[in-house]
Amino acid sequence: MTLPFRDINVQTASDAYIFTSPSSPNAPALAIDRPTGDIRLLDASLLSGKRVSRITSIAGILGVIQLRLDKYIIVITKAQPVGRLRGHMVYKVVSTDILPLRERQVSDPDEDRFLNLLRGFIKPGPMYFSYSVDITNSFQRQAQQDAESPLWKRADDRFFWNRFIQSDLINFRNSGGRGQPAPQPNIDPYILPVIFGMLEIHPTTFKGTPLTIALISRRSRHRAGTRYFTRGLDDQGHAANYNETEQVVILNDHTTGLGGSSWQQQQKSSSLADGVGKEMQILSYVQTRGSVPAYWAEINTLKYTPKIQIRAIEAAYPAAKAHFDEQIRIYGDNYLVNLVNQKGREVPVKEAYEKVVEMLVSRPKEHVQGDQRTDEKFHTIETAEKKSQFDRLHYIYFDFHAETKGLQMHRAQLLIDRMREALVAQQYFRASVDSTPGNNKTDGGRLDVRSLQTSVVRTNCMDCLDRTNVVQSMLARWTLDRMFIDLGLLARGSRFADEDAAFELMFRNMWADNADVVSNAYSGTGAMKTDLTRTGKRTKAGALQDGNVAVTRYCKNNFLDGPRQDAFDLFLGVYQPSVGGGLVFVDRRPVLIQAVPYIAAFGLFFVLMGMYSPRLPDAAVWPMRLFILFWTGVTGWALWFIFNNGMLYVNWPKLNPRPWATEGYHETISRVRKDKILGPLVARHERGLSVARYINAEEGKKRIE
Repeated sequence: MTLPFRDINVQTASDAYIFTSPSSPNAPALAIDRPTGDIRLLDASLLSGKRVSRITSIAGILGVIQLRLDKYIIVITKAQPVGRLRGHMVYKVVSTDILPLRERQVSDPDEDRFLNLLRGFIKPGPMYFSYSVDITNSFQRQAQQDAESPLWKRADDRFFWNRFIQSDLINFRNSGGRGQPAPQPNIDPYILPVIFGMLEIHPTTFKGTPLTIALISRRSRHRAGTRYFTRGLDDQGHAANYNETEQVVILNDHTTGLGGSSWQQQQKSSSLADGVGKEMQILSYVQTRGSVPAYWAEINTLKYTPKIQIRAIEAAYPAAKAHFDEQIRIYGDNYLVNLVNQKGREVPVKEAYEKVVEMLVSRPKEHVQGDQRTDEKFHTIETAEKKSQFDRLHYIYFDFHAETKGLQMHRAQLLIDRMREALVAQQYFRASVDSTPGNNKTDGGRLDVRSLQTSVVRTNCMDCLDRTNVVQSMLARWTLDRMFIDLGLLARGSRFADEDAAFELMFRNMWADNADVVSNAYSGTGAMKTDLTRTGKRTKAGALQDGNVAVTRYCKNNFLDGPRQDAFDLFLGVYQPSVGGGLVFVDRRPVLIQAVPYIAAFGLFFVLMGMYSPRLPDAAVWPMRLFILFWTGVTGWALWFIFNNGMLYVNWPKLNPRPWATEGYHETISRVRKDKILGPLVARHERGLSVARYINAEEGKKRIE
């Protein structure tokens, strides 16, 4: 089995970057020519006399990306150990460097903006990797793979976050390059798959029994983006904000820990309770989340609640079919838990989801259960027939907000009780590790599977964040109780929360951390309702914190998320700068439109100056009052104009414009031009803003100039 190199030296020369592994001196060196970007494999022993200007040690190659004027190599310069899974160390990317292929950089505003987008995106991005274990796949999928394949070939394409920027290396591996036309398997150790999401590993004890508990959330690289700019499905059936979350419990892992020695001794000397054997045991439970599988969007207009737009359900049918075809193929039966509101603005989204399920399932049967609190406590859609694979879809609606109103979050347990029969039948993955002599030690031993998880719970709310986080943590808690009972660590009917307070606290914080990480990636803020996850109860302080989060989200989603979405599209290859021309980031709004926020700021400044400036005792009052009134009026008009024409002031993505945003912009600017006062002052045509520029500007596709 070929594993990625753990240590790589980068030799910087005028004609190439040369990558070698000091611990594998006989392995071929990887050369990326400057400035062409051609890739070659060289005999490392012949490089001793080559003149280089610098030698740098790196943790791995994140990838290669072509921008407008140059190609760049992104390398991982520092990685932090997170912990061990089955003896395999997992690392978090801490810092990176971007190496230009041109020796002399050309100054270009767009190129600089592209580089800033990349740096700003990569630096805070929670990315993880391992040199020896495939963390892109769940343990159940790992057990079904060929352990002899290179690590990158085993990676789940959905969660291979740097797959696009690894394309040059992968293409060279599969087809070769100039002078080396055949496949080049010797480049495999230089290809390092990375996941984006959350990963925590905790060596701990439960009632004196040593174990390791880990939580891994893998974000899909397909249809990735920010909260209001990426909703629903794309044409290929990829859902926005799609994450797979796996909770893992490992017993008798003698190699757990960062250093290993002290914990290893502790593990070896510890005795397990209730007859649990000494062989390593792995138990895991997988859940998924993803946006409502339809064509829908929320259109920012600077109003607190954006307008919802839903396209015809029939148009989304092929995409929904592709989405659930993949979900059923990978996970088996899908229990679709929908948590959106049954009243108010979220109703169209709820109804769209239900229509999609009804179209997919053969002879769907609906059942609605209500009580005095709500007319629709539960709404299920499923069928007893098995005519098609889509009959393995089981829709369960639960009005989360109505049930938990008034800080009564314990009522969310009603959903778990309603799903108990399905959860029991679902099982979880369980395997022991065969570490007998002769097995492949580089992969930690063969997994001897004892049970498989046969279905998955796919949970969503509007954002797939706050309500979803609460429900997923409750499902994980229920399953962990079951695991401990099956292992003999808990008596039947008991709960781990009542048996070990320290373990309970660790579990709560781990899931709250997961909520914050997933939420930050999508909305730009931490999650709401984490007081419930961390403390087990809803508090007034937590509600106040949720208010702060809501205001922060409003500001970020309206005024800062455009560049964040551009960064997603650039890194993941949705937009490729080599395809487009220049002037990508130019603000093409009329000058007067651009000036209005500055007018508001100046007006506010003059109002404050007039109010707080000291005056002479004998100075007239009315001139200052008129001054303040005038600038108050100017400021009020400017703010009214901004919020009345919000489409003109949202910070939209520029690399891959949303078609509904383009339409809304044109409608708003046309309305402004009809204004009797402002209309004549607004230019009739802005450079580059013709409809022709947006003919091919569809969501999820490259922008064609």
